[in-house]
Parts: sequence; structure tokens; C-alpha cells
Amino acid sequence: MSQSPTLTFLDGRITIDPAICNGKPTLRGKRIAVQTILDFLAAGDSEQDILEQYSGLEHEDIHACLRFAALLVSLQARTVRSGIGGFVAL
Repeated sequence: MSQSPTLTFLDGRITIDPAICNGKPTLRGKRIAVQTILDFLAAGDSEQDILEQYSGLEHEDIHACLRFAALLVSLQARTVRSGIGGFVAL
């Protein structure tokens, strides 16, 4: 069985590698999931708080998480408008 390739987005800031974090989107191949950063932001943590907690991250990494989330929402909305799939109720 061949291993799936690593996918990269937003100038390599976001990576999806089946061998890291169970294939969840991460920042630059580190074991920091995009979802983790978005959860911190949603909870009210500032960018500075996150950068202090994760010293290996950069300002651009946090912005890449937000851009990635926006791209996914846009893609999901286009999928729904085209009649393919749908949103999952939260």
C-alpha cells in the first residue's frame, strides 16, 4: 500500500500529512493542529497569547489558520449551493 502524499496549502504554512496528527491539518508539519489554534482564538485568546504558548509559531502561521478556515467555509458554501452534500448540524 502506498502512503498518501503530504498536502501543503498557503505557502507551506498548512500541511496535511497522514503520519502527523492522524492527517489533520497542521502548521508547517509540526504537531500543532490548525483546529487547536482556531479553538484558542474562538475561546478569546489573543494572537500574542498563542505565540507565547507555542514559541515555534509565527504571526503568519496564525493568519494562515484563519485563511485556511475561511477557504474551507467558502468551499463548503459552494458545495451546498451546488446541491452536493450539506452542513453537519452542530
